[in-house]
Amino acid sequence: MATLPSPRYLAFPFRIGETGAVTADRSQHVRQQIEQVLFTNPGERVFRPEFGAGVQALVFEPNDSALATVTRKRLVSTLAEALKGEVDPRSLTVDVTSEEEKVFIVIAYALATLGHSERHQILIGTAGNQGGFHG
Repeated sequence: MATLPSPRYLAFPFRIGETGAVTADRSQHVRQQIEQVLFTNPGERVFRPEFGAGVQALVFEPNDSALATVTRKRLVSTLAEALKGEVDPRSLTVDVTSEEEKVFIVIAYALATLGHSERHQILIGTAGNQGGFHG
């Protein structure tokens, strides 16, 4: 049984290594796309002003269940659009919780066509760290 070739993607952020441009596999590529969406502020990209969720600003918002609900809905729609074709949209789930000055985001999904599931936790707003991505 033959296996499908694993395509390589340019890594984000773009950088040059010893052998040329650094690349990422599909799983890493999707995670890097999620990072771009989460940590890019809407309006930051000139030709795509609607791109981004700007989650770092959440630490300055009132900390309640309404914030979590609105954030969850915004992230699901933004990520579904950004990951179209890469992630099975039916598998995409986002959970947002907050406590004091911290916001916890858990994103789970399955890679389209492969069915490989991924789950990532993001912590926003800890002292000395304004955004952590934990696979």
